[in-house]
Amino acid sequence: MPFHSTLRVLLVIFALLAFSGTLCEADRKPNILLLLADDLGYSDLGCYGSEIATPNLDALAQSGLRFTQFYNTARCWPSRAAILTGYYAQAVRRDSVPGVPSGIQGVRPSWAPLLPALLRPLGYRTYHSGKWHLDSVPLQTGFDRSYSLNDHDRHFAPHAHTEDDRPLPPVTPGSGYYSTTAIADHAIRCLKDHAQTYTARPFFSFVAFTSPHFPVQAPPEDIAWYRDVYTRGWDVMRQERWTRMQGLGIGGSSLSSIERQLGPPYAFPTALKQLGPNEINLPLPWDTLTPDQRTFQASKMAFHAAMVDRMDREIGRILAQVKAMGAQEDTLVIFLSDNGASAEMMVRGDRHDPHAESGSAATFLSIGPGWSSVANTPFRLHKTWMHEGGISTSFIVSYPAKIRAHGDLRTTPAHIVDVVPTILELATGHRNGGPVSPGAPPPPGKSLVPAFTHNASSLHETLWWLHEGNRALRAGDWKIVAAGADSPWELYDMRLDRSESKDLAARMPERVRKLSARWTRIQQEQFALARQSLPKTPKPAAAVQRTAHR
Repeated sequence: MPFHSTLRVLLVIFALLAFSGTLCEADRKPNILLLLADDLGYSDLGCYGSEIATPNLDALAQSGLRFTQFYNTARCWPSRAAILTGYYAQAVRRDSVPGVPSGIQGVRPSWAPLLPALLRPLGYRTYHSGKWHLDSVPLQTGFDRSYSLNDHDRHFAPHAHTEDDRPLPPVTPGSGYYSTTAIADHAIRCLKDHAQTYTARPFFSFVAFTSPHFPVQAPPEDIAWYRDVYTRGWDVMRQERWTRMQGLGIGGSSLSSIERQLGPPYAFPTALKQLGPNEINLPLPWDTLTPDQRTFQASKMAFHAAMVDRMDREIGRILAQVKAMGAQEDTLVIFLSDNGASAEMMVRGDRHDPHAESGSAATFLSIGPGWSSVANTPFRLHKTWMHEGGISTSFIVSYPAKIRAHGDLRTTPAHIVDVVPTILELATGHRNGGPVSPGAPPPPGKSLVPAFTHNASSLHETLWWLHEGNRALRAGDWKIVAAGADSPWELYDMRLDRSESKDLAARMPERVRKLSARWTRIQQEQFALARQSLPKTPKPAAAVQRTAHR
């Protein structure tokens, strides 16, 4: 055969091999590991400026991307509804929507299945480990396996938890159980079983930690690492975080002021008395506290740090299992928090024993607004508010097979409604994941896949928030926000003032009016979706009984 003919044949063979490899790469569905923290502040990870040791998440960020303007809904249940449906919670949970009967507020519309139900037809095995806080129960929404920790008041001995939707007995106090470890243990068991039994299928593992949600409770050996770290107080520690964040290029251009006279979002005066004279519910200047108050307050942040540290270690174990399965390259890993750090202060669960060792199962402590201001550095306010401290989250994404950038930042504004379309695009090959389900309205989320390769300026025309009268809208670099249903709109330029320090509402009333009208229009659209296809109002219990006897 002449040389040029041989060369042509070889070129054809190489082209076919390359094309075949492209098809295999395109057809390969990623494994998905979705890691969700509970009440973690924007700056609580080392890779976002914290003094807390989080080497596993730091390494994950170094292998992938960190988003610097990623948003949640400022509260646990709305975030979980949005992260698993791709819709704003007000459209799919029906909570607090006028005109919806209270007995069916939590029932999702039929057009809003959860993510595992969308992934199962694509061949995925789906696993849930940890907090649920959604309607129905996990296996009825598409998960194949579940460990659901439904008791959010006890990290050492929960009373209410289920495995595969079946109740488990209450945990015996002193048994060695700790919520963060137990959640990771279940996730690892599911992955090990997957590796043995379902090697030909991709997996979706949703790991929802209850850490560092109050009560701040941690194993003594974890607390010991942080016992003396916070004795210099929240003013100094916040400034030090901000200095590190500036070096990382994260958080905007300025540090907001601590709002000294703003306490928790809900008042529990009786609980405050139970917590003793060293507890305070205002972020007062550290040097005005008594020595005993400083010692007590510093210990609470040590417990919070210990919880974050332990969560990072357990995430390290989960990632090690993924690596042991040979799945590291083909696994999309996403980490985020359901809301900002919490200023809430209350006593629930087994109540609070002021004579017990602080941070143990017998105590019920919260970090309060002083340390929440540190956790949410450099932003204003806390969980439940729609200012940046309440809605901003660290967001780490790693996918070695697709993301070539290592350690890069993405300033693209994005929201947890973007998680579903991102995952569906990678699983189906269709931009924004294609149709979510038959009859579904267009979802507000956008796929983040374009941002994997470049820093997109914007994916959304608007981002929208509402919770308990707190509300906000972001359009480009402009944001309107209000704290409470009766509060006036504030206006901020996010490009220059993400710390929300310079309210421009009085200077630009026309811009406020236009953005407010857009907020109202979206609110009406969300409420209309929630009212669609409402089930019939349940009959009163007495009426049901009379009908049954006929």
